Amino acid sequence: MNEALAEYFLEDALAVFRKYKKLAEDAMAQLDDEQFFARIDAEANSVALIVKHLAGNMRSRWTDFLTADGEKPDRDRDAEFRIEAGTTREEVLNWWEAGWRSVFAAVEPLDPSDLVRTVTIRGEPHTVVKAINRQLTHYAYHVGQIVLLAKHFKSENWESLSIAPGASEAFNQSMRGGRETP
Repeated sequence: MNEALAEYFLEDALAVFRKYKKLAEDAMAQLDDEQFFARIDAEANSVALIVKHLAGNMRSRWTDFLTADGEKPDRDRDAEFRIEAGTTREEVLNWWEAGWRSVFAAVEPLDPSDLVRTVTIRGEPHTVVKAINRQLTHYAYHVGQIVLLAKHFKSENWESLSIAPGASEAFNQSMRGGRETP
């Protein structure tokens, strides 16, 4: 792999991981504790459950990333979808932070030559690039769920995390430095 492209990939992957972490945190910050733990129906996950699942996934996938299978023998994925009575928001957010520490501790030290190495997830071989992309898409999927749930619970009190409806043209113009498009 071209070294410059590999360096760009690693920088971009880290930037995207940080972007999705912040997006989820900004959405979660708008929720009160009841909304954070609420399920919209019996089959749906709460924000807390999604966070617990992501944290478990992150710990499993990124601990000893280059040397051990990404599905650790001690991971209990099914338990990630249960919240025990008395679990606090602070506890859940501590899991979240610990999961992200695992991500960054594994990805930040990678260098371009690592991208073509092979790692395994559930015994399936992946290049490091494929493994990173797999996790980026998985986290984006769940962060989207967190945002959707937060937006649902906040309804008309939702504070947009992107370009607000009706504000696209003003945003585009600001990106062009106030210039009109020819």
